[in-house]
Amino acid sequence: MAFNMLDFIGEKKSGKELDPDRIAAFIKSLVNGEIPDYQTAAWLMAVRLNGMSKSEVTALTKEMAFSGLKFDLSEFPNATDKHSTGGVGDKTTLIVGPLVAAAGIPVIKFSGRTLDFTGGTLDKLESIPGFKTDLSPDQVKKQAREIGIVIAGASHDMVPADKILYSLRDVTSTVDSIPLIAASVMSKKIAGGAKNIVLDVKFGDGAFMKKFDDALELAKTMCSIGDQLGRNMRAVLSSMNAPLGQNVGNSLEIIEAIETLKGNGPSDLVELSLALASNMVMLASKETDSQKTIAEMKALIANGSALEKFKNLIEAQSGDCHVIDDFGLLPHSIYRFTFEAEKSGYISKMHAKEIGSLVRTLGGGRFKKDDIIDPAVGVRIFKKPGDLVEKGDRLVDAYYDNPAHKEIIEASLMNSIFIDETQPATEPLIREII
Repeated sequence: MAFNMLDFIGEKKSGKELDPDRIAAFIKSLVNGEIPDYQTAAWLMAVRLNGMSKSEVTALTKEMAFSGLKFDLSEFPNATDKHSTGGVGDKTTLIVGPLVAAAGIPVIKFSGRTLDFTGGTLDKLESIPGFKTDLSPDQVKKQAREIGIVIAGASHDMVPADKILYSLRDVTSTVDSIPLIAASVMSKKIAGGAKNIVLDVKFGDGAFMKKFDDALELAKTMCSIGDQLGRNMRAVLSSMNAPLGQNVGNSLEIIEAIETLKGNGPSDLVELSLALASNMVMLASKETDSQKTIAEMKALIANGSALEKFKNLIEAQSGDCHVIDDFGLLPHSIYRFTFEAEKSGYISKMHAKEIGSLVRTLGGGRFKKDDIIDPAVGVRIFKKPGDLVEKGDRLVDAYYDNPAHKEIIEASLMNSIFIDETQPATEPLIREII
């Protein structure tokens, strides 16, 4: 008997608990192309308005994860994965992956591309000449066996249900539904196969979740889903009220990640990277002493092991590993604009979303799916919120290739950075770990 989508919409519209078997039938019919977009859109809006219970969202996630290719990592029982909900200047995967792999824990991660004003790990890695992110399942496993780390794009056959639902959420004003976000993220993580998953759930101006309470609810929902589906879960809730680190832009973020692995990273990026890496290692190794684990992570940076693992990753995926010692091999922009402080005082605010949107406008992100990324453009930030500045101090260098963008850069930075006489209260970078 054909699945009755009209009844399925009505059940959620009236707030009824959806039966797992009905959810399974829905996903099967969806992937088979048996449900018109307008009915799926109506169901998505019903979910957005009425929410989902823990059992419903877990069932939805499971069926989405199993709707296509599910990666079998049974030969890597302590494999770890990490996911960020998106931010500006967030290049932690490039640091955390090699760091955890250097500790002997396999890191097998399927990453994404630039989304809206936030950067994508695959786009950053592809700014390294020759770097390939499109790997077959056999190539992924072979590389994981040989060097213990893979960062690749997801197979087109993985989680087809999510691709359908996400494309409709984007045009039906249902992107901000916490159950739908959680199911989208976790279905891809479950299909990816890793047993241990650490989430970096961001909140603030430069995050999709503006409020901490919403980020906390999302983190708890995703951890609950993972627990129910047999995964070991942790979530780090981190602030994105200012860009992370100093560099925003694909090639520039590769440089900063390498500098961090050399022991020269900015304090906020180092703090978050160590927190994520130590939690990944503790999940996989069952270690409970966080300070001991963080000390071990610092040692792997100090002795060069983490940097060597990043070099191994680049070589294994056909990239030019000489970029580690010669940044001139990376793409560079033609022009540089220096934005200076108009007055003395303290940096009171730095709107991360505005800066991320600027980099996107310069060509560092996409407005349409088929837009070509300019890997060279971006900004380097010299002062952060709370810093004391003098009139004329260098605040930001912007790198661009289109001379018409100079005025856009200046106007955007004027709307992004604010200076006051009094020093602002500082907020912790990491608010909570669950």
